[in-house]
Amino acid sequence: MGKISVVGIGPGSLEDMTPKALETIQKADIVVGYNTYIKLIEDLIKDKQVIGTAMMQEIDRCQIAVDHAAAGKTVAVVSSGDAGIYGMAGLVLELLLKLPKEQRPEVKIIPGISAVNASAAILGAPLMHDFVVISLSDLLTPWDLIKKRADLAAQGDFVIALYNPKSKKRVQNIEEIREIMLKYKSPQTPVGIVNSASRLEENAVISTLENFTKEEINMFSLVVIGNSNTYVADNFMITPRGYHL
Repeated sequence: MGKISVVGIGPGSLEDMTPKALETIQKADIVVGYNTYIKLIEDLIKDKQVIGTAMMQEIDRCQIAVDHAAAGKTVAVVSSGDAGIYGMAGLVLELLLKLPKEQRPEVKIIPGISAVNASAAILGAPLMHDFVVISLSDLLTPWDLIKKRADLAAQGDFVIALYNPKSKKRVQNIEEIREIMLKYKSPQTPVGIVNSASRLEENAVISTLENFTKEEINMFSLVVIGNSNTYVADNFMITPRGYHL
């Protein structure tokens, strides 16, 4: 029986990949992943069988990986960030559970530094108190449900991190989220935007809830909206934990 590992490779830079993730990839016979993520680690996998697929082929990609592992191979399925946060860990496990127990290969989920962790570090310390992570992609989740979650998170005064905030087709969704936030949060609430965290194109800006949608935002961005106590000092975005200084 083979082995399948779902590996979080971090946000982009090889320096942000954990030693365990690196070791798992090095020991794999086959590496499977989305083409964009495969490219991030191409120097590590030159001697491997590589199976890369395009966006929207996640089920096929993971099924191929499971089939190879069930046939006796050691397989690494790579996801950017953490494989269990909007990654492939859940899909691989669901596909594995469709097999009879005696046919299932060994499976491990290897954690990685997520985009929200990397982006928070670039901005300063915006996640020092309770926070919520919401994806604005409505490919798999109804938009009305996403808006409901955003509304409730804003009511709860959470720091809110937004994945997939804007695409070429989804240009108004972020504006709707902004309007929802403004019902409960001050227009001057700090908002951090990090583009391509931990990659060569990395850049970050700190704006306000009133104005942040005027900044560059795309599918490689992560947006962090502060809570009522979040502030900016010396270009650091900080959410106090509550210590008395």
